[in-house]
Amino acid sequence: MDISPASTPEFATRYPNLASAGLGARIVSVTDDFFAEAPRMLADDDAVFIADKYDENGKWMDGWESRRKRGPGHDHAVIALAAPAVIHGFDIDTSHFTGNYPPACSIEACNMPSGSEPDADTSWQLIVPMTPLGPNSHHFVAHEDASVWTHLRLNIFPDGGVARLRVYGLAQPSEHAAGEDFDLASLINGARIVGFSDAHYGNYHRLLTPTVPKDMGDGWETRRRREPGNDWIIIALAAPGHVERVIVDTAYYKGNFPESCSIDAAFLPDALAAGPDADAMLVTASMFWEPLMGRQPLHADRVHEFTDIPAHGPVTHVRLNIHPDGGVSRFKLFGRKA
Repeated sequence: MDISPASTPEFATRYPNLASAGLGARIVSVTDDFFAEAPRMLADDDAVFIADKYDENGKWMDGWESRRKRGPGHDHAVIALAAPAVIHGFDIDTSHFTGNYPPACSIEACNMPSGSEPDADTSWQLIVPMTPLGPNSHHFVAHEDASVWTHLRLNIFPDGGVARLRVYGLAQPSEHAAGEDFDLASLINGARIVGFSDAHYGNYHRLLTPTVPKDMGDGWETRRRREPGNDWIIIALAAPGHVERVIVDTAYYKGNFPESCSIDAAFLPDALAAGPDADAMLVTASMFWEPLMGRQPLHADRVHEFTDIPAHGPVTHVRLNIHPDGGVSRFKLFGRKA
């Protein structure tokens, strides 16, 4: 099973997984999960196989597995995404399912009003047609459509097991009123990573999540720098806004936290509207951005809160600089939409 970076499509690294249980994605309903409970399919960790683990229904499997179907029809699971999203791709992962994987799947989607769930009257749109699946493999499927979806229905034909469903995309900005305090750098609100100098360890998308860090792999960490300079990461904010409070969390980074950090910023509304198409230009342009927060010392395994932010105009993009290298688990910019 080859899941090396060379075999992983760009959408699976550029965009966060919005079917992450850790971000709030959840199973709404499932036709059958006799052998393995459907919520396992949304776990953030990679699926594992434990050879001698059984439960009262049979072999324990890390994913969603229905029983063998003995009648017409097929099984499906309905998933609420962590946030309304424009989807750029999927990974239907059958890791460790060898003789019990579904031969095929399809995916439908809908957009429900906030607070409501799909029901028998919901109109579903097919966004991934019936696609063949194989055993013990990642099945990457690109999706190019600007529609916003809140729920998915994963259909498996006719039954079987799926270890993980990953849904890569961009959360759409929440409806926050101008002047309301919220996290401008949260990926759930629509912020995203534009680029970085290095991301050798961890999962850099986790830097912008509202979740509590769980270990040293749950954040952005660079390799040890062996040349002059410092590492950095660029973030497109959820909306133009005024930053009033900064959180830099080095949770679990004890012997590898940055010595200090600083923030540069720019107001580039056209680039914000252009989305990923402007990313290459932004990396170069960031060398000339204005300081938003001067260099501040950091400490091991600590939440650092900075409130002495100089007055500034609205910003759309920021570059978090860490000196010289190291790990940051969470980064938050609380402020008000412009």
